[in-house]
Amino acid sequence: MKFLQQGIRFYENYASISGFDTRLYSTKERKSDRKISLKYCVYNKEGFRETPRLHADCKKKRLITRMGCKARITLKMIND
Repeated sequence: MKFLQQGIRFYENYASISGFDTRLYSTKERKSDRKISLKYCVYNKEGFRETPRLHADCKKKRLITRMGCKARITLKMIND
């Protein structure tokens, strides 16, 4: 877990210097011992929303924030 946190901190620092924000996207665990094997940290505008927020009862219209950018880092646990 220590190295995972260091990897996330590294990408957040890199993003800050480069002028963009990040978010944690997904985590995969090993079935055998439920330990984290993969962690994805992505650009905050990565991907697209599944459903547009265009409901009639919506009081405030929100801007489209996801642009489909594929910037990400994958942190993979190789050995314990």
